Amino acid sequence: MRDLTIADFENAARAVLAKLPAMFRDQLAGVVIQVEDFATPEQLAAVGLSDPWHLTGLYEGVALPDQSQSDFATLPPVISLFRQPLLEEMGETGVSFKDLVRHVVIHEAGHHFGFSDDDMHSLEDSVED
Repeated sequence: MRDLTIADFENAARAVLAKLPAMFRDQLAGVVIQVEDFATPEQLAAVGLSDPWHLTGLYEGVALPDQSQSDFATLPPVISLFRQPLLEEMGETGVSFKDLVRHVVIHEAGHHFGFSDDDMHSLEDSVED
């Protein structure tokens, strides 16, 4: 399991996005997928965490419902996955690589749409393996 590379995570995340219903997939076309071993101190601080092992994914950007004309000049939104905490979670929970990546990517993509947790679960249920 520890031999899963950053490229493996990037490919799995892109595969999840490719399986989303078209209406969601199209609106995520400009979102950048990024995989790092751990979140930066700034990313952790942004969500009120200090331990990098506690953050598996992060959406950074302006949610679609909150966007305005001026937001088009800003950097594109980013979905980050953090490899080491994800590997740790897989080992602790027994959740498969594919299932965990799907869960985290869809959860973070849900933030792009301004979804509630229930909406995110419905979106996750709509994505077939």
